[in-house]
Amino acid sequence: MIYAYIRVSTELQNYESQRYEIQRWSHSRGMEIGQWIEETVSGAVIWEKRQLGKKIKKMRKGDTLVCTELSRLGRNMMMVMSILNTCSQKGIAIYSIKDGFELSDSLNSKIIAFAFSLAAEIERNLISQRTREALAAKKAAGVRLGRPKGSSAKKDTFIEKKAEIREKRDSGISISTIAKDLKVHPNTLARYLKDSELE
Repeated sequence: MIYAYIRVSTELQNYESQRYEIQRWSHSRGMEIGQWIEETVSGAVIWEKRQLGKKIKKMRKGDTLVCTELSRLGRNMMMVMSILNTCSQKGIAIYSIKDGFELSDSLNSKIIAFAFSLAAEIERNLISQRTREALAAKKAAGVRLGRPKGSSAKKDTFIEKKAEIREKRDSGISISTIAKDLKVHPNTLARYLKDSELE
């Protein structure tokens, strides 16, 4: 059986682009996907504990696993190599579409997969390092990092309705309910209450 694996890291992402790539690839080769495996989980999560791991455990010799790229399988080199090794021992072939590799039981496939995973990990480390350096440079230049503080307009609203807010709090009304009435985030209101000693 041919299995297709799709993974996204957050709910904000969607599966459609990966599904499209896999469908286009499989149709061009006359292959039919027998089962789709889709999950929303970080690639840093141990693969054995993901749906991917549970499915690979049930797969048999001669089965095939298709993904858009190796980074969908795991976030680092050791994890990807662990998956490849397990599939190799079970006789499961892996196709990585964008990487253009067939990851089977051959030595060449394993060498290629290792090299790709190493390059991908190095790139992630470089991106992370550049991000840290950029943030450090901004901080050194006096740029305030993080979310901006509440606007003066919001503070004016709080001041204007100070008595009303106090009355509602004394009546036991929750911060979230009051914040909803004022159309502000509960954390913003909570900070104001703390700063104005109304809490």
